[in-house]
Amino acid sequence: MMASFSTAPPKFCISHKLNPKSPLLSPPHFSSNRHVIHFPPNPYSPPKTAVSCCSRSPATATPQQAHTPKRRRPEYIPNHIPDPNYVRVFDTTLRDGEQSPGATLTSKEKLDIARQLARLGVDIIEAGFPAASKDDFEAVKMIAKEVGNAVDVDGYVPVICGLSRCNEKDVRSAWDAVKYAKRPRVHVFIATSAIHMEFKLRKTKEEVVEIATNAVKLLRSLGCNDIEFSPEDAGRSDREYLFHILAEVIKAGATTLNIPDTVGITTPDEFGSLIADIKANTVGVENVVISTHCQNDLGLSTANTLSGALAGARQVECTINGIGERAGNASLEEVVMAIKCRGDHVLGGLYTGINTRHITMASKMVEEYTGLHVQPHKAIVGANAFAHESGIHQDGMLKHKGTYEIISPEDIGLERSNDAGIVLGKLSGRHALNDRLKELGYELDEQQLGTLFWRFKAIAEQKKRVTDADLIALVSDEVFQPEVVWKLHDLQVTCGTLGLSTATVKLIDANGEGHIACSVGTGPVDSAFNAIDIIVKEPVTLLELSVNAITEGIDAMATTRVLIRGENQHAPTHALTDEPVERTFSGSGSELDIVVSSVKAYISALNKMLAFKQQVPKKTVSADRTPVSA
Repeated sequence: MMASFSTAPPKFCISHKLNPKSPLLSPPHFSSNRHVIHFPPNPYSPPKTAVSCCSRSPATATPQQAHTPKRRRPEYIPNHIPDPNYVRVFDTTLRDGEQSPGATLTSKEKLDIARQLARLGVDIIEAGFPAASKDDFEAVKMIAKEVGNAVDVDGYVPVICGLSRCNEKDVRSAWDAVKYAKRPRVHVFIATSAIHMEFKLRKTKEEVVEIATNAVKLLRSLGCNDIEFSPEDAGRSDREYLFHILAEVIKAGATTLNIPDTVGITTPDEFGSLIADIKANTVGVENVVISTHCQNDLGLSTANTLSGALAGARQVECTINGIGERAGNASLEEVVMAIKCRGDHVLGGLYTGINTRHITMASKMVEEYTGLHVQPHKAIVGANAFAHESGIHQDGMLKHKGTYEIISPEDIGLERSNDAGIVLGKLSGRHALNDRLKELGYELDEQQLGTLFWRFKAIAEQKKRVTDADLIALVSDEVFQPEVVWKLHDLQVTCGTLGLSTATVKLIDANGEGHIACSVGTGPVDSAFNAIDIIVKEPVTLLELSVNAITEGIDAMATTRVLIRGENQHAPTHALTDEPVERTFSGSGSELDIVVSSVKAYISALNKMLAFKQQVPKKTVSADRTPVSA
């Protein structure tokens, strides 16, 4: 029997006029026709005298009081959230995010990011796809053992999740990788849209239901009691079939139902209605947590995610900086700050357990490790997010920062240099540097601080004032680097209009031995890269080189990004076509001299490639042909 759907637009929106005297936002009401959903008008409205700043701290609040969640994180129960207003944050930077072209991460980098996600307070970390390769399996296992067992004083420890297709090999691999965590989860998925079932899976509806339920039952038999199921391409799936397969996986033992808009095709109204329909029509839905996973193909991922939460989803899947397949995923910082800013006003009191002061650090770490630079006008974490150039805006900011800022930069761990009170220069000591780094959100150990301090002193000798941007670049250059295989010791270049550009390079290998080579090229960077190639003896193709000035002025520090592809190396096999997928590797370097910064970036990319090359097996072939794109 075909279902009839109402063509009227849903009666909910996250931009209603508000009334402060109204009661809390009530849940949606469902008519006797179970497919027609009526949302009451939003009852909130800010008082006329209120400042439109979402989270400015009272002057008397301490930094810890000002930036910790207002409400305590509820007890973790896989299929239930005790507080109906709490929204779990599921981060998939290490899985979906790494699928971005050029975003290859080593195991060490994945562990570093996972630790930062734990500092951020992420509820669930999707650590990877264990069945993809031996390296992916070991990385997920390492994160499960280390990050998945680091319980803080409040009892918080993140759930460590592994992705799996609905086949026995993948399921067993995922469970074997995550089972070492205190709170392990396996996320299984299979496509449910007509186009995917016909052309990709070549399976009937009944066969897909059987495959999905068998995977969940297998996980239960292995001892996994936290199971997430995703109907891939749910946004284009038949509603009645969607209700049916979700009910069956609930019956089989699933605890979280993730609803992915895999191709990013829905609008906020459509996606909100989809979540509401699932909650209204799926048998057993009261026994599971509903989740969202929105891709950004139409630039609507954050809006769709918030719409889903407003309609009843209590888990949101996102990535740091919004990285991911194609146009990326819902951005964690955007979703979290939107809930923090507007949760009490238009989202019915929703809140998360995220410590937002760690957002800037997480963003920078992911940016540096993946080599995917954040666009300047990116919301929350872009370089221009708190920049004010218009005279009218500057005048308003001088009178009251709330005139043009709805978010304080301090809320995301970004301190204003003109408010800091300490100006760093060549006479500054280690203590002052360490204090400033902590204010910026960087917690360095003694060895890292010692190395960074001498780099800082060298820069300070050449600049009157070392800015926050300079410090962030130095941290990226020293801390966010792959394991050292080769290290730059000396570089000398000769260039100009009178002859060929020539470079002499001295590199130090992992054993501490020096290697020197000289080469010519079309310019100083080309000649230096050629000299490095003579030493390293690894054939690579340079795909991209970009140089950016960090600050204004002739003495600005330069940050260079390099993207390379190794030749004649092992390439992982695409799960659908069995064609080799060529990995690319990025590296970054920062220095006052742009040639030196370019060379350091090139060596960084080579180090990442060489480290990865040592970890991968000679051949990795998947027996399953289902692509990974939940």
